[in-house]
Amino acid sequence: MECKVKWTGDGMSFLAETGSNHAVMMDGAPEAGGRNQAPRPMEMVLVGTGGCSAFDVVMILKKGRHAISGCEVSLKAERAETDPKIFTHIHFHFRVSGKGLKPEAVARAIDLSKNKFCSASIMLGKTAEITHDFEIIED
Repeated sequence: MECKVKWTGDGMSFLAETGSNHAVMMDGAPEAGGRNQAPRPMEMVLVGTGGCSAFDVVMILKKGRHAISGCEVSLKAERAETDPKIFTHIHFHFRVSGKGLKPEAVARAIDLSKNKFCSASIMLGKTAEITHDFEIIED
């Protein structure tokens, strides 16, 4: 896996180019010299973690032939107050929709993601307490 991050020369704005040929902007807060025109780098870490875990949950439920039609995860993170301002707690709240989804199947998918498949949350779990909950929305 590769990426390149380049300062645009404008404030604290950076352009990231991924190995899969996608680009994303990042920017800093105004108090740090940014112009608030894109997500912060640490927000991108959180977004990536949510995406990694949601990907796993959908894949696991689909492989188990469960009738999943939607998956959304909201993450709330707390960071240390002093540098390095690492994540100290991250809570994942999943909203999984489908027909006849069993709570045990959804809980198992989330647990497998947390403990076996989601590289991002497993890495962050080395410094942050990670918690999960979920709700099922019947189609």
